[in-house]
Amino acid sequence: MQKDFWRAGELAKAAGVSTDTLRHYERKGVLAAPRRSRNGYREYPAEALERVRLVRRALSVGFTLDELARIIKARAKGEVPCRAVRALAARKLANLEAQLTALTLMRDELSATLSDWDSLLAEKADGERAGLLESLASGSRHTERAPTPAWRRRKSKERMMGNGKR
Repeated sequence: MQKDFWRAGELAKAAGVSTDTLRHYERKGVLAAPRRSRNGYREYPAEALERVRLVRRALSVGFTLDELARIIKARAKGEVPCRAVRALAARKLANLEAQLTALTLMRDELSATLSDWDSLLAEKADGERAGLLESLASGSRHTERAPTPAWRRRKSKERMMGNGKR
């Protein structure tokens, strides 16, 4: 049996979200404001479940609610934002690839650092200070050759240009 409408609690449960999330989606413009029943209950149209599922899936692959709201608004005006959506997803993928590269570099640097520290600790007796953290500042062979990760360069550049978020 197809439902004609969903009450907020029913929709939230079926979609696996809270009623607060539904209200947030309404405020952000990704879910249309529901009609009100005579007794004041919010009643969403039957297609609201698919919309909430679409939003949840889009969020899980990196879209933001603001981006989704712009796309949904464009569609509501009769526009066809498919190419813009595709380009936005491609930019998200490129950013993710850059983050993965930076994380890989950071992982390799940390692995090399641990190897260096194991060597330092092997030369020390139990309870003897090895100066592990100090070795980071002293310019060991690994820290000298490791490039600054892209995410860290961007943050530094933002701070220098006064665009850093606080």
